[in-house]
Amino acid sequence: MNERHDEGPHEHDRGLSYDLPVLARRRMIRLMAGASLVPLMGCTTEEKTPAASASSSSSSSAACAEIPEETAGPFPGDGSNGVNVLKESGVVRSDITKSFGDSAGGTAEGVPLTITLTVVDAASGCGTPKKSAAVYLWHCDREGNYSLYSEGVTDENYLRGVQETDDKGQVTFTSVFPGCYAGRWPHIHFEVYGSLADATAATSITNTSQLAFPKDVCDTVYATDGYDASVRNLSSLSLETDNIFSDGHAQQLATMKGSAEEGYTATLTVPV
Repeated sequence: MNERHDEGPHEHDRGLSYDLPVLARRRMIRLMAGASLVPLMGCTTEEKTPAASASSSSSSSAACAEIPEETAGPFPGDGSNGVNVLKESGVVRSDITKSFGDSAGGTAEGVPLTITLTVVDAASGCGTPKKSAAVYLWHCDREGNYSLYSEGVTDENYLRGVQETDDKGQVTFTSVFPGCYAGRWPHIHFEVYGSLADATAATSITNTSQLAFPKDVCDTVYATDGYDASVRNLSSLSLETDNIFSDGHAQQLATMKGSAEEGYTATLTVPV
């Protein structure tokens, strides 16, 4: 089961009347960001050398582009399409590999993955962390299924969780590498909220976007046990033809470290 199956309509299956406003917003964001490409590419959490800091001091407060706005897809679990996991006790957690609460209690299997998102203030040039914001993150399992929605895992709620950003604007989730299902490049969904209270009340989303994975890492992970279908699905896809990342993915491509044997870490800076 995946986003294209019958449990819920995929965004690109809802027709032009639904797609055009979404695509128009995303393209407008990228057009507005084009004039500030240099500051955008410098939107990282890496330390600068004294010389670099001095040379860039005049532009350090300039706004950088916000993370591209993307669809939450048909399986968000945030109340916008049926079930709402955000109001369940236990959803605020760092380890999202297991189901919680009144669910079936299953555990998602796969190559270990640690995900760290750093939420920063775009208006300050990405230099100021967004403390005490919140991130709701979710993705499919190794088989390409979404808990709460896909056949066989409707009683599970694993691979979903919420965290409050720390003083560095960071949240870190322990998970497993998602599979690749037909029609979509391997990805992770996330929503940013102004506060933890907003997130657990499922209200006032400030940003919705997706994280993409580099192809070489996907190839390595999918060569391991349990990802057989992902090998076939990935072979017919590319970042350039994916219906979400085709119009640009520079801000959404995760930085990866690790190995299939020891597990991977994925990091991404999220300007909001």
